[in-house]
Amino acid sequence: MQVLISCVLILGFASPCLCGRWINVAKTNNNIFNVIAYGARGDGISDDTQAFLRAWNHTCGAEGTSTLVIPPKKLYFVNNLEFRGACKATSILIQIQYVNGLTIDGTRRGRINGHGSTWWQCKSCPRPRILSFYACNDLSVRNVRITNSPGAHGTINGCNRAKISNLDVQSPSHSPNTDGFDISSSKNILIEDSTIRTGDDCIAINGGSSYISVSRPTRFDSSTRVRVACGPGHGISIGSLGKGNSYETVEEVNVPNCSFTNTTNGARIKTFPGGSGYAKKITFEQIQLTNVKNTIIIDQHYGGKVATESYAGDLAINLDCMSCFNVVLDQVYIFSSQEKKEFHSFCKNFHGTIGSTIPRVYCK
Repeated sequence: MQVLISCVLILGFASPCLCGRWINVAKTNNNIFNVIAYGARGDGISDDTQAFLRAWNHTCGAEGTSTLVIPPKKLYFVNNLEFRGACKATSILIQIQYVNGLTIDGTRRGRINGHGSTWWQCKSCPRPRILSFYACNDLSVRNVRITNSPGAHGTINGCNRAKISNLDVQSPSHSPNTDGFDISSSKNILIEDSTIRTGDDCIAINGGSSYISVSRPTRFDSSTRVRVACGPGHGISIGSLGKGNSYETVEEVNVPNCSFTNTTNGARIKTFPGGSGYAKKITFEQIQLTNVKNTIIIDQHYGGKVATESYAGDLAINLDCMSCFNVVLDQVYIFSSQEKKEFHSFCKNFHGTIGSTIPRVYCK
């Protein structure tokens, strides 16, 4: 298959952060490998495949920090490309912008290792993400394994029609701010058949996003197959929304057939006080929870005073609303993994329908 690519693509290989110093791989290193220097024409007619491969081989083989640059405002004509490792660089950061119809297909034999442990110790460092997509439409990413990212393992921003499948993300539970995938300002996104183990949200769905599916029902029996497994981590979150009194919206989110194991949270919606906008038409269903500390949370006081602190550690369902409307809670059954320990619920300013639940939910 032959492909036309019009894009900005930077593949950066970076060393860990020294606390208080941000390493910009696109500007500060001398190992810069530009595909134009290796013979790429970018005229939409000439075959640039070999130029891309030659540039990649030198980028991958360089020690220390190195960057592969594909200049913008050109149209590159390439056949199928396979960028092979192993590389001498200590970590890999991939940023892809303005690419339509892109497919990234891994082998699942290799793994992108961010070597993020040094970054995790530095709370003041802006941490890079391993895999970032911006303004990419009709995107497909499958069979990719990512581990130990300095920050988020993957981000999708400003994209339309993307499918992420057979993804394996793995970082330890103590790794801070290592979201599995962050989605923002995007629509028609599907993540399925994946395992995500992190120190933060397995998936975070942020402002400007709509028609997002995390897993999808199986054809015959949606209750028998887990399509996305989360844990350890902080669960699957809508938000946080409204930080700094901003206006943000999220709608049409469907999360079926997911499991949460050894996570801090399960299904969570979080908004900051003072913000505006809405989160609507959001469905969590056929969810399996095992050893989850906070199973179901709607928190409209995120970042502020915790109204439910007297129940800390024992809350199975926490609906801490300022104004939640048209919410349905039904067929939710949560039991303590510790014998004779009781779970509680908290519900305030909730307007909706509460059906069959364990523990029972009584709203103020």
